[in-house]
Amino acid sequence: MLVNNWVRTSSQMVLITGFLFTGESAMSYEQPDYTVLYEDDTVEYRQYEPYLVSETVIENTDDYKDAGDEGFRRLFKYITGANQGQAKIAMTAPVEQAPSEKIAMTVPVQQGESADGWRVSFMLPTDYTLKTAPVPTDKRVYVREVPGKLMAVLQFSGRWTEKNYEYREAELRAHLDAQNISGVGEVQRAAYNAPFSLPFLRRNEVMLAVNSLPVDVEVINDF
Repeated sequence: MLVNNWVRTSSQMVLITGFLFTGESAMSYEQPDYTVLYEDDTVEYRQYEPYLVSETVIENTDDYKDAGDEGFRRLFKYITGANQGQAKIAMTAPVEQAPSEKIAMTVPVQQGESADGWRVSFMLPTDYTLKTAPVPTDKRVYVREVPGKLMAVLQFSGRWTEKNYEYREAELRAHLDAQNISGVGEVQRAAYNAPFSLPFLRRNEVMLAVNSLPVDVEVINDF
């Protein structure tokens, strides 16, 4: 039987290299709150708490990099004052990108591809709620709550390229198939560092919501 004898929370994790987009050399950014329920040599299984994101959809494009760049620009403008009240919002990690999907109307950036385009999001700091989050002045940017979910996460270093993500996505899916675990929705891609960070120091992730942990796993909550 596989046994996980410890649980780690994301609040205990510190980024070695900061985003540097704001001119800061290296620091820790607030990240979504999660608990690692189990991990093996390849994948972490994290239980995420709900959190808010500012988000935008780059439509009618299949170019991963261009969509990510445009999405980042829109969202960075939002957190640096392109909102009602011109509030300055703290940077968080990671930046997330994923395939866009129809959504009923805060270090990840996440990214993914679909026929409709790419969805790019920043987590909002946890002191905001849907009622208190600054309203974007760009109509292409919106704020929504991401529900809590169980995520299977594969972490890797290297450049933030579509080729690297596709390779790691295939690795994650093969791992889950071997465990007879079903994924839910699309794979999300998360980057925690600036593009000019040294590749071997970067933290990148592919993430997929799942419906269960591996069958023969006993989770021991050692708080």
